[in-house]
Order: sequence, then structure tokens, then C-alpha cells
Amino acid sequence: MINRYSRYHIKKVWSEENRYKKWLDVEIAVCKAQAELGNIEPEIAETIKKNASFKLKEIRKAEEETHHELIAFLKVIQDKIGDEPSRWLHYGLTSSDIMDTALALQIREAMNIVMVDFETVRSTIKELAKNYRYTPIIGRTHGIHAEPTTIGLKFAVWFDELTRHKDRIENALEQVLVGSISGAVGNYANIEPETEELTLEILGLKRESVPSQIVHRDRHAYFISTLSLLGSSIEKIATEIRNLQRTEIGEFEEPFAKSQLGSSAMPHKRNPVKCEQLTGLARLLRSYVVPAMENIALWHERDISHSSVERVIIPDATILLDYMLYKLNFILSGLNVNTDRAMENIMLTKGYIFSQRLMLRLIRAGLPRQKAHMLVQGRVISSWEKKQDFFEQVIKDGEIRRYISLEELRALFDLDVYIRYVDLIFKRVFKD
Repeated sequence: MINRYSRYHIKKVWSEENRYKKWLDVEIAVCKAQAELGNIEPEIAETIKKNASFKLKEIRKAEEETHHELIAFLKVIQDKIGDEPSRWLHYGLTSSDIMDTALALQIREAMNIVMVDFETVRSTIKELAKNYRYTPIIGRTHGIHAEPTTIGLKFAVWFDELTRHKDRIENALEQVLVGSISGAVGNYANIEPETEELTLEILGLKRESVPSQIVHRDRHAYFISTLSLLGSSIEKIATEIRNLQRTEIGEFEEPFAKSQLGSSAMPHKRNPVKCEQLTGLARLLRSYVVPAMENIALWHERDISHSSVERVIIPDATILLDYMLYKLNFILSGLNVNTDRAMENIMLTKGYIFSQRLMLRLIRAGLPRQKAHMLVQGRVISSWEKKQDFFEQVIKDGEIRRYISLEELRALFDLDVYIRYVDLIFKRVFKD
């Protein structure tokens, strides 16, 4: 089950306090790298690590004077570590070295939580797929009855799609978990590339190949776009459940608690409100893609127009996606699958859904495709108008019976054919 407290933890990742903590982690890592490279005394780096601390109220008070949060942050830290170590704190660095590198640490921390919840959803879907592996349900195209499939295959589609998202997210994290310790315009004028390399190794991050003071924002735009793609697939799942919960279909139903009320006006209502929430939240998540892309184009080596945007969209996107995964797992874990209704709906059209099999058999018997199509469609129309069973219409049709025996006709109206390759597909998807 998804960790019920994960929403609390992911919000903590993006707290003001944790942001400053990550800044401090980067500053300490730089000092450690400088000491290992012999640029500062090891005792200096150790003193900074030991004594550096802050309180939020201290930084906020300092920022009232400086109107620059990183300088305020440094002032508070410097007051704690003493004069001599303070000379080497932030040496040769610029604000973005700390902020961008720390942002990557926050993204990694947040996505570690998201991916636990993501895997829980995949596990739930996998279990549903196996439970309903062979259970028939009518397939629909354009919202109209097409041919039977299985409920398990519906879930397998979702699982396979989430597997692709796993690959995309891993790739996006590879792109965005990048730091830069390169100085004011990214050319290492006042700090050596070796310091950056060692610092990022300590922090477990990759480096920006060609920094320009900042980590380039196409990386973050790709990351946000990837999260929104996953959100759209969550919406796809929610939309399918919503559709199948409609009164006239009634095959799926999201959980409905005993004390839950569906409508202030109509006591009989059991609305798919949780799925509808996911649909709305997916729209919100997608809305972050445009500002993320607009953050790519900054002035020269860097401006600050991206910063205010990212402080909203990156935390919101990860928190929102994690909530959507949590809510989706709640829905799927308690999903009511009405297999009896699914079978009733298969038979609703009185056998019309077997028309393609009949047509193909006539083609194999030698009829031109168009003639076979028109012949079968004529029987469908006649059955529909007379409100009669399609099979009964077919076995009375002399022309059809010229080509197909009664025994063969019965076989053509068998549901098993729509299930025969389920195991093959499951092996492709679940690899077991």
C-alpha cells in the first residue's frame, strides 16, 4: 500500500527549511572538495561542516536587510562558523551554483517518494490484470460496441503504458539531476573544474557540460513535460472508469463508502467524483508545461525570470503527481468490477458483435470481400429492425448456409476466440 504519510513527506521536501538545508549541503560539499584538492585546510572544511547551522527566523531577518536570500543565508552561516572558515565559504561561487545544484537534490528527494507511489500503482494494476485475465467485456470503439476483449487486457494496457512512463521518468531524471559549480558566467574563472567534478561526485549528481552560470532550463522543461505525460495517462485510466461507471454501462465503479453521499439533491446518486478529480488535476499538471518551456529562453548567461516560476511549478508538479498516484491507487484498490453486467452488455446487441468473424468466414469460402460485407450487414440490419437474435437470422439465411455449416456457425459465435491470445499478450507485458 502507498505510504499514507508520503504526501506530508513530499511537502517537506519543498519546505523553505529544506531548501536552505540543501543549500548548506552543497556549500559543505564544495568545501570538502576544496580540502581534498588541497585548496583549503581540511580543518577548515571540517569546522564548516561541524558548526554551520541556521534557523529560518535568522535567515528571514537577514533577508530584510540584504533583499537577497542567498546572501542572507551566507551571513547567518558565517556568523556560526567564525571568521577564518568564513573566508572560504562560497569561495569562487555564484548564487546559481548553490541554488541550481540544490534544486537537483530536492528534485531527486521528491521523486524518490513519487516513484514509490508510482510502483505501488503499477503493482495494483498488475494484480487486477491477473485477477481478470480471462474475464470477457465488450470492447468499444467510438463509444460503440465493437468486439469482445477481456477486462484483464484493459488493465494490461494501463500497466504497459505506465512501464513506458517509468522509462521516460528515468530518462528525465538523468537529464535534470545535474549541478553546476562553475562561477559567475560558467567559465571556471575563479574555481577549478576539478572542484566541480569532485563536489558533484560527493552529491551524486552529473555536471552541466557547458554551464553559463546556470543549469540550462530545457532540462527542467523536459522533466515537467514527462510528469505531465504521466498525469495524462492517469487521466486516461480515470476517464475509462468514469465511462464504465455510467448507469447504462455499469461495468466498473470507483469505491463508494457506506457513509458517503453522492448528491445533495438526489439520494440515489453514486458519482465517480474521485476519477473526475483526477481528470481535473491532470489538466492542472499539464498547465505547468508551458511556463517550464518559457523558462528556457533567458537573457544571455542568465536572468532571474525563471526562478519565481520554478518555485511554484516544480514543487507543485511533484506534489500534485504524487497525490494523483495516491488517489488512483485508492480507486483501483477498491474498484468494483461487475462481471455479470459486463456479460449482459456483451449480449446486449443480440450477437451483432460476431459479424466480423462471419464476414471473414464467407471471404475464406470464396465470396468477394464487399459482397460478404454487404451480406452480413444485411442480416444485422434485419435483426436490428425485427429485434431478433442475430444468430437466428443467420442460420435462416440460405445464401450464408450455402457456404457455412451449422456447426461452423456455432463456432463463429463463441467468445473463446477473443481470449485465445491473452496469455501471449500477458507474457509480453508482464514478462512472466
